[in-house]
Amino acid sequence: MIEKRLLALILALYLLLGTVYALITPVFEASDELWHYPMIRHLADGNPLPVQVFDPAQAGPWKQEASQPPLYYYVGAALTFWVDASDMEQIRWLNPHVDNGVLTDDGNNNLAIHDPAASPWQGTLLAVRIVRLFSVLLGAVTVYLTYAIGAELAPDRPEIGLGAAAVNAFMPMFLFISGAVNNDNLAIPLASLAALLMIRYIGRRHAAVKDWLVLGLVIGLALLTKEGTFALLPLAWGTVLISRWQLAADGEKEPLPLPAWMKVLGQSILYFALLMLPVLLVAGWWYARNIQLYGDLLGWNAFIAVLGQRAQPASLAQLWDERRGFLMSYWGLFGGVNLPMVPWIYSLLNSVMLLSVAGFFGYLARTLKSAWHQSRPADQNQPHSAPALNRWLARLMAMVESRFALVVCLLFAAAVIYGLITWATTTWSSQGRLVFTAISALNVLMVAGLAGWLPRRPARWLIGSLAGLMFFIAAAAPFLWIKPAYDPAHFQPDELPAQTPLAVEFLDPDGGTPLLRLDSFSAQPVDGDGQIQPGGQLELTLVWRLLAPTSRDWSSFVHLNDPVLELPAAQRDMYPAQGLRPTSLLPAGEQMVSRYRLSIPETAVAPAELELTVGWYDFTSGQRLPVAGGGDAAVLSAIQLDSRPGDLPNPVSVNFGDQLELVGFQLAPRRAAAGDSLALALYWRPLAEGLPGYTFFAQVVDDDTTRWASFDLAPPEGTGSWPLGELQRLELPLALNPESPAGVYPIHLGIYTRAADGGFARLQLVSADGRITQEDFLLLTKVRVD
Repeated sequence: MIEKRLLALILALYLLLGTVYALITPVFEASDELWHYPMIRHLADGNPLPVQVFDPAQAGPWKQEASQPPLYYYVGAALTFWVDASDMEQIRWLNPHVDNGVLTDDGNNNLAIHDPAASPWQGTLLAVRIVRLFSVLLGAVTVYLTYAIGAELAPDRPEIGLGAAAVNAFMPMFLFISGAVNNDNLAIPLASLAALLMIRYIGRRHAAVKDWLVLGLVIGLALLTKEGTFALLPLAWGTVLISRWQLAADGEKEPLPLPAWMKVLGQSILYFALLMLPVLLVAGWWYARNIQLYGDLLGWNAFIAVLGQRAQPASLAQLWDERRGFLMSYWGLFGGVNLPMVPWIYSLLNSVMLLSVAGFFGYLARTLKSAWHQSRPADQNQPHSAPALNRWLARLMAMVESRFALVVCLLFAAAVIYGLITWATTTWSSQGRLVFTAISALNVLMVAGLAGWLPRRPARWLIGSLAGLMFFIAAAAPFLWIKPAYDPAHFQPDELPAQTPLAVEFLDPDGGTPLLRLDSFSAQPVDGDGQIQPGGQLELTLVWRLLAPTSRDWSSFVHLNDPVLELPAAQRDMYPAQGLRPTSLLPAGEQMVSRYRLSIPETAVAPAELELTVGWYDFTSGQRLPVAGGGDAAVLSAIQLDSRPGDLPNPVSVNFGDQLELVGFQLAPRRAAAGDSLALALYWRPLAEGLPGYTFFAQVVDDDTTRWASFDLAPPEGTGSWPLGELQRLELPLALNPESPAGVYPIHLGIYTRAADGGFARLQLVSADGRITQEDFLLLTKVRVD
């Protein structure tokens, strides 16, 4: 009885928290909801499924989600078809400057603009919230199924099933996704239900034909929701195989002979074909459509064409280096994957995960030992006529049968993680939430690893403590990290830093009357030592006042201009109030305090005197507001960019593949005419001994990759002769093409080796914290061609 009460409490608390997340998170501020909901709206309006185009600019408001199986969208459309959501384009007001997927110190995290005058229970806002609350209910189904799978894994240890359900229910990221419009919310319970059915079919030993048809129906629905559930198919065949073995071996005193095994195998194929009938009837049409439209069973070619992909496939080492972001988005990384919790929470939860992995090996060893002894025949000391291979095979099958819940959880979790690894090697998808298809299995395994090897009393204490901790974190997250990120008042400082008074007016381009006024500003280095150096940050605070109402949305810009290149060395653009309040929503007379963090590139040329300028422009047209007195930007001050300490020109530290470190460079001139030559000097320090024969290249390139100058250099003495740590100077002259158009061009720098087949391999850059990046060249600096 107490077990049922605890489960009911967990479900009730989950529903409460899920509703809070669904209502507090602003519409379209949850992961990919911007694109999932337009699919629902499109179908709710009676339209056919859209065809995914391969051009991101023409993909429609659903972007890559048109390539996703449509069941969740059809269900959402059925729930909301009666809602007049003709205001979707007005509500789905995108922030053009959002730092999507980037953690910032100065806000600008909102994916959309939210009009405070909009009614939250009408039109699109109502429709989205209906689908969100339905998704919360689906999440409750997942929590229950997690409990049920845990109960199958350890029927005599109810704390494992209850603990897994609690961890599932109180995971901040699961709650955040469950309170959003996202097709994962239907795929997850369907996958969990399919896993539970497979476990129970083996547990009760006699699955009827209708059982396989039901399993096929569930898998078909899962495949019509998300392609990440494909791992259920091989698991289903394995379940059929073991079920047929159970029937064949039932009552047999001797292990099955080879002919009987062949019969079992044939029957498993036949019954799996039977299971596939509802799969094909439910989901087959979708995958046939993919082949017809895109020539790809999964439609991934169209999905990737819109989503985008990595410049080159990621190695396992690089994916491992991305584990920090992966784990953050597993536990809780909100908004557009840009609103984190405080660091200690991740450290604590990651420590719990590591402890569970370590404990799981002990739990697994004990479980396998127990299963091995249980699979021993009762008459093991009697002579057997069956071959040894048959006896060992029978014993293995008996072990799998007796621990089938564990096998299903392990295999399904492993298959989903493997699928994500494969996907992430091509796309930027190292997000922990993308393994939520197997979240029931993962949480059951986690709790089993934490407590399955402990005596019951300490196990219950440990699980209860973890559940309480996660509930506290999950309950706090909406109010500490989600809601404040979308509240303009949250970004208004209690006390302004010392300001320089101004009275710079920006004029309405239509009438010439004052529209905006800059009243004061302050600029100071972030590190507080009074100096700005390459790689540093400048904190800028501006106090604005809107002088007249406007129907246009003007974006503010802050530039640190390089006078040689006549181009910003650093810049920041956003709407007022850290991106939350466009000018069209502001009343005349309102004062706005905006903060900007300007990041100076690591390879910025120094010393230099940079010019700090600010202004306003229309993002759509590019039109700037004129400044009273002339010009279209206000010059605030000169900012001195100091060199880093060191004897070399422009000291830097850029790691190329843990092989060579660029420690300095010099370019002269930085402004030249077409046909002139540039002198580029590079200073290198070997990071390893016995280097291969590397070739260095520098290129002046256009946006379309046209090379207006290039030079490749293989040092005559060979880089293999360079002593470890000894400074090496190289000169790479760059002769500009006489036909080079006027403009500012980046200089790309890289290192490669030649292969015997004539190809080459570039060294990838390694970040300061040791992560292998995707970049295989460095944007060193820029040159202006007159």
